[in-house]
Amino acid sequence: MPSFVLTDVSSDVWLESFAVDAPALGLAESIAWKVTKERLRGGRRDGVDVVVVDNGVLRFSILPTRGMGIWNGWREGDRLGWDSPVSDGPIHPALVNLTADGGLGWLQGFDELLARCGLENNGPPFETSDGSGRGTLHGRIANIPATHVAVHIDPRPPHEIVVEGKVEETRLFGMGVRLETRISTHPGSNRLQVCDEFINLADHPMEFQILYHWNFGPPFLNEGARLLTPALQVLPRDAAAQAALAEYDTYRGPTPGFREQVFYHVPLASEQGESLAMLRDREGERAVVLRYRPEELPAFTLWKNTGGLRDGYVTGLEPGSNYPNARPFEKARGRVITLPPEGRRKAVMTLEVLATKAEIEAVEAEVGAIQARAKRTIHPKPVEPFAAEA
Repeated sequence: MPSFVLTDVSSDVWLESFAVDAPALGLAESIAWKVTKERLRGGRRDGVDVVVVDNGVLRFSILPTRGMGIWNGWREGDRLGWDSPVSDGPIHPALVNLTADGGLGWLQGFDELLARCGLENNGPPFETSDGSGRGTLHGRIANIPATHVAVHIDPRPPHEIVVEGKVEETRLFGMGVRLETRISTHPGSNRLQVCDEFINLADHPMEFQILYHWNFGPPFLNEGARLLTPALQVLPRDAAAQAALAEYDTYRGPTPGFREQVFYHVPLASEQGESLAMLRDREGERAVVLRYRPEELPAFTLWKNTGGLRDGYVTGLEPGSNYPNARPFEKARGRVITLPPEGRRKAVMTLEVLATKAEIEAVEAEVGAIQARAKRTIHPKPVEPFAAEA
């Protein structure tokens, strides 16, 4: 398999630019594809590396400098991602002060299609009453540059395209976990896959959390758009969500002054162990589908933030190892993962971009078939053990 190392800190390797396509490898490919890399210049994005994968149908941009997040994407002119108030991004991590604003500094750099939250904390800022522990919003992993980045192309049909990255969250007397990710697609596909593995680098057990913040705005999000996902239980996180529970799975148009709403789901899996969440536009003509395994990611969070277009009109589909409550709350309820020395934990997600009513109707039927396996319980208010009871 042809491989190209773009960054490797251990070998002092770094390429400022890179490009590869089928002709460069002597592949007789009927669908034109390419992978490129550049370093952005100017403003707060100065020094951010971007790897762009274009498979001929689906194009997406990976950010090695920002924890191997995915900045944005496109399918036939339809943009994947959202318009963040952080309009000059992607922001270099050196300019993001995570401890600012009472631990909310993470928001200074938040504008990705996919931002990972963790690994020490993936919920709100917290500090324990005895001062023994504290954490900032959504943790550090999205603001740590990768130590290793490589591109792999399978010469055998269907010519899988893989961008590999390694990101380490480590410090003395603290976290010691490496994220190893493989973000892949195939020429002509409407899918991309994220395959992550978390590895304990310490000589003692290590705790960690992970939440995948997949974020979508127009054209997939509009007034009347709908979320479809099979679930065993659904509940509001707090009073703001409780007041809007009757419309938890549908969306408003841009609403200046809207207060975010969060709904927790216990996902329901198919007989094959897979669950999914689909965001479908009002017309039923465009949709994104996120597939994952509850065995790996047992908690699903829906974030609705349908404020004004310039304020961040967006929704988040968020599979995770736990719910984004403060870490002490999650740990007390057994939802913080412990890895033994050299232990590993894997999580795989597939994002599909649908462009026809027939495709969307087929996924709607799939959601219905999975939901038919069990009754959905909708709790009228926050309940234990998922959220603090009102």
